[in-house]
Amino acid sequence: MLNIVLFGPPGAGKGTQSLNLIEKYGLVHLSTGDIFRANIKGGTELGVLAKSYMDKGALVPDEVTIAMLESEVLKHEDPKGFIFDGFPRTTAQAEALSAFLSKHNTSITCMLALEVPEDELRDRLRLRAETSGRVDDADPKIIQNRIDTYNRETAPVADFYRGQDKYIGINGVGSIEDISERLFEAIDQTA
Repeated sequence: MLNIVLFGPPGAGKGTQSLNLIEKYGLVHLSTGDIFRANIKGGTELGVLAKSYMDKGALVPDEVTIAMLESEVLKHEDPKGFIFDGFPRTTAQAEALSAFLSKHNTSITCMLALEVPEDELRDRLRLRAETSGRVDDADPKIIQNRIDTYNRETAPVADFYRGQDKYIGINGVGSIEDISERLFEAIDQTA
């Protein structure tokens, strides 16, 4: 089973690149952002709770995120593998994901980390706010808070996968196609 953690700061292109990886490898895309938005739109208890954190640009607590993600994984029978997009965001989440997958006789194959300079991230997020209606991407203070939160709380997760020799840094600047090719090459060398 091919299980990929697609990693990077807000605006790095994880959602866009996930689509190309799904098409090429037949993987199931699990985006915590999409899962949160579906729960928010559905007005679920977890959705309301997640929204209260997201509106401030803060991370949703681990136990809420993990419960939602495990539920989504178990919905799929005999998958070729998963792309975890936006998860794990903390070392505790990475450890919980590892334990959960281990119970199902699989593990993370690799972490593909899209590396993008902060100025480029801010530009991408502003553009995304204009084109997708993502209100959380429109406010420069929230954008900066999300980037700062990523750098402070999420970026250290990379060390968890470095320690397992599963971290692969990918240049996330360039055309969508060029970045996809870099990802494909990394996966093909790992799998």
